[in-house]
Amino acid sequence: MMLLTIPLSLACSAGLTLAVERYARISGVLDVPNARSSHTVPTPRGGGLGIVLSCCLAIALCFASGSISGKLFLALAGGLLVAAVGFWDDHGGLSPAIRLGAHIAASAWAVTVLGGVPALDLGFAVVHWKLLGGVLAVVGLVAATNITNFMDGIDGLAGSEVGFVCLAGGGLLMLEGEAGPASLCWAVAAACAGFLLFNWHPARIFMGDVGSGFLGFTAGTLMLAHAARRPSALWPWLILFGVFAVDATVTLLRRAWDGARIHEAHCSHAYQHAARRFGHRATTVAVLAINLFWLAPLAWVGWVLPRLGVAALILAYAPLVMLAWHFSAGRASPVPSGKSVPSISNLAGVSAYDRVA
Repeated sequence: MMLLTIPLSLACSAGLTLAVERYARISGVLDVPNARSSHTVPTPRGGGLGIVLSCCLAIALCFASGSISGKLFLALAGGLLVAAVGFWDDHGGLSPAIRLGAHIAASAWAVTVLGGVPALDLGFAVVHWKLLGGVLAVVGLVAATNITNFMDGIDGLAGSEVGFVCLAGGGLLMLEGEAGPASLCWAVAAACAGFLLFNWHPARIFMGDVGSGFLGFTAGTLMLAHAARRPSALWPWLILFGVFAVDATVTLLRRAWDGARIHEAHCSHAYQHAARRFGHRATTVAVLAINLFWLAPLAWVGWVLPRLGVAALILAYAPLVMLAWHFSAGRASPVPSGKSVPSISNLAGVSAYDRVA
C-alpha cells in the first residue's frame, strides 16, 4: 500500500492539474498580464490544487494503512487551512492579515500536535529549549510556508525544489527504517513531478498560492516530525532546503538594510535576476544541479556524522550566500524599455505568478 501511493500520487497530480487547467480556461481563472507581469498571454493559475488533492489522498492512504502516526496525520491536516486561504487568494484576493493569521494557526496546530521541539542537537551539546523551541518551530514553519511562496516565481522552480527536498528527505527517513513517512515524502515528490509536466518552461499553468503555501507547510511539517524523533535530522533537512532559505533570507535582509518596504512586491530575488539573464529553464536546472551535487552530499555528511551537522550546514550555505550576493539578491534591476516589472508573492497577498521573463 505504501509504495502504491507514489505512482498513484503522480498520476492523480498530472490528471488533476490537466483538469484544473481546463476548468481555469473555461471559467476565466487566469493570470492576466498586468503592469508587473512579463508573461504576455493569460495563463491559468491555481494548478497547485492538483498537488494538494493528490497529497491529501496519499496522506489519507498512509494513515489508513498505519504507515504514519496519528500525530503526523493530524499535523499535516493543518495544510488544508493553508491551501484554503491560498485558494481564496488565487480567486480574488485575501487580506494579508487573514492569510498570515491562517499560516500561524496552522503552524501552531502542527507544532502542538507533534509535541513541540524537544531538543536541539548541536553536535557538541543538546539544548532542551521547551517552550522557546516550540515558538521558534512555529516561526520556522510559517517561514517555510511563505518562502516557498516567495520563490515560486519562474517556471518549474518551486515544484522541482520541494520535489527534491521530499525525495532526499524520504531517503533519510528510509535509512532510519521509517518506511511509512519515507513513502509519504516520496508521494509528495511524485505529486510535484505530476504538476511539473505542465509547469515546466514554457508553463501551461501556474501553481498559485494554493499549491506553493501547501507544499512549504507540508515539507516543513515532515521535517519537524523527523526532527522530533531524531533532533540531529534537522540539519540535513535544512541543508536540502538551502537554495530557497538562503535566497529568501539574503533578499529580505538586504532589502531591509536598504530601507525598502519589505512587505511590498518586488522582483529582486537572486533567482529572478538569474532568470532574466539566463532564462527560466537554465535557472531551474542550475538550482537542481546545486541541489544534487552540492547540497545532497553535504546533507549526507550531516546525516552520517551528526556531530558535524551544524558545520555541514554552514559549509553548505556559505557559497549560496555568496552566489545570492553575486546575483544582487535584494537589489532591484533596471527594467528595459517596453518591459513590465514582475513581482513575487509576499505577505501582502500578491499573486505568485507575476512572472520573470
